[in-house]
Amino acid sequence: MSEIAASQTRCLIVPGLHNSGPRHWQTRWEEVREDCVRVDLGAWSNPHRSHWITKLDLAIAYSDRPVVLVGHSLGCLAIAWWAALADQERLAQIAGALLVAPPDVERDHAKDVLQRFAPAPKVEFPFRALLVASRDDPYATPERSRIFARRWGAEFVDAGFLGHINSDSFLGDWPDGQRLLDQLTGRTSARPEMQLGASVALNPWATDQRTQ
Repeated sequence: MSEIAASQTRCLIVPGLHNSGPRHWQTRWEEVREDCVRVDLGAWSNPHRSHWITKLDLAIAYSDRPVVLVGHSLGCLAIAWWAALADQERLAQIAGALLVAPPDVERDHAKDVLQRFAPAPKVEFPFRALLVASRDDPYATPERSRIFARRWGAEFVDAGFLGHINSDSFLGDWPDGQRLLDQLTGRTSARPEMQLGASVALNPWATDQRTQ
């Protein structure tokens, strides 16, 4: 991945259920980064797995550069299912993936719309991936997030206490997340800290939130 120049990659933003609003870090990245563009998956509040996969596949096919996928929440499951079903030619277009806060769609009490993406596919991605999870995400426990990371062959990054890592987390441009993205786009060769506890530095408010 480090051999691919940052200017040669395109970051495809893949939101989750209900899309990402104006305060969401995915939206902010589109505004502050010239390499980020959103995939219009459509049916944002009533998604169907096959429809989202098809829309994602078309966006990747039309890209004239290697692609880095940037998924949040249910968008991560769309990416995982796409990776499980895509052909080798299409998979070869992917330079990496940043998967943030994938929900546990296999939970018995998961929303019906989330269960449409269950089970989470058991496929090891043929490209580098980082899975970022919060310790207090209401949609997935840290243990389940680690299971998904192992299942997909992704490197696990503990983000500390950030909830669902969405608009309600008040991350703004989320500079720590951008640093992870820069590793995938080749802007920096530094690797993320993987050790539980040490990687809480990703969230400067983690200590304060833990005591509340």
